[in-house]
Amino acid sequence: MDKFLEEKKQSLLLHWKTGRTIMDDRLLAAFEATPREKFILKKDSYNAYGDYPLSIPCKQTISQPTTVMLMLQALEIAEGMNILEVGAGSGYQAALLSKMTGASGLVITIEYFRELADFAESNLKKSECTNVNVIQGDGGLGFEAEAPYDRIIVACACPSVPPPLLEQLKTGGIMVIPTKKRMYEDMQVIKKTAAGVKTESIGGFTFVPLRGKYV
Repeated sequence: MDKFLEEKKQSLLLHWKTGRTIMDDRLLAAFEATPREKFILKKDSYNAYGDYPLSIPCKQTISQPTTVMLMLQALEIAEGMNILEVGAGSGYQAALLSKMTGASGLVITIEYFRELADFAESNLKKSECTNVNVIQGDGGLGFEAEAPYDRIIVACACPSVPPPLLEQLKTGGIMVIPTKKRMYEDMQVIKKTAAGVKTESIGGFTFVPLRGKYV
């Protein structure tokens, strides 16, 4: 890796560790092992570890690193899990999920835009993420063929939680999803239990909108 990029990556890791923002050691290791610069446009390579979003094809964005890490930390990921991601983007978040779930896990990532789905798939293949399947389609519908899921993560703003996603989440499972408020999105952590659904907020964020049936 370029020395400049390595220094920027290590600076972010130190920031999260000293501030106790990210305390999941397996997630920190996945971040360190995953080259974010391979999941963005070449013109932005030297901004790969800036803590801000970057543009990718189809007028979409790759979220800032801290946002990605906070969402993944809230998922409480374990090796071998079956995970659904809505909004593949460039494939970066799926690559982190790939490392955390390991060879015995499976990551299904759905992207609405064909061009972006192809971009994500190419990036993931180059990074040898063999336990990730990229699906082009309406993420709000989920992907019933591999349901139920231990975890679901949604990387786009939703007016409300799409019913198919909640249906496809296992009892005992966790979903992280940003839902629209007037000026921002509220990041919800939803835990599905036998007694019902428990929801908590981990803060306000900004995301591109969900596309498809449940907009």
